[in-house]
Amino acid sequence: MNFARRHFSLLVVVCGLSSASELAFAAPKDEKNEKKGKKHVQNDGKKLAGGKMNQDGKHEIAKKRGHTVSVDVKGGKIAGVQVKHDKKGDVPVKKYRTAKKMVSATGMHYASFQLAQAYSLGTTYIGYAYIDDYGYEEIYWFPYEMIYDGETGAVDYIPVY
Repeated sequence: MNFARRHFSLLVVVCGLSSASELAFAAPKDEKNEKKGKKHVQNDGKKLAGGKMNQDGKHEIAKKRGHTVSVDVKGGKIAGVQVKHDKKGDVPVKKYRTAKKMVSATGMHYASFQLAQAYSLGTTYIGYAYIDDYGYEEIYWFPYEMIYDGETGAVDYIPVY
C-alpha cells in the first residue's frame, strides 16, 4: 500500500513537471506573421461615414495610429477608400466582400456572436482594409448598397478568429 502511494505521488509530480516544462519552452511569437496582418479589427464604416454621404467629395472618416482613412463620395455612394500614413504617404487598400454582418450598430461584434434575428438576410457587405505599422488589419465595412461599384476588385473575406 505504501509502495503504491509513493509511486502515485511520484507520477503526479512527473506529469506536473512535464506540463510545466512545455509551457516554459513554448515557441516565441513569429514577428513576421505579426506584420502580415493576422489580427483583424472590424470598424463600422456606415456609422463613421454618417452624414457625409450627402455631399460629393473626399471626406475623412477615421484617424488611427498615424493613418488617415478617407472616403470618396460620388452621387451619394462611396466610390473608393484611401488611407494615408502621416510619414509614409499612401497605403495600399484591399477590398473584401462577405454576406456576414461583421459589425453592429451597438459596437463591433463578430456575426457569430449575435442572435439570428440580428442578421440582415441577403445583404452583402464590402470592406476596405489596410495593414497598419503594428500588424493590425483595419477593415471598414459598408453595406453593398452604399458602394458605387461593389464587385470590382473585391475578394471573399475569411474571418480570422
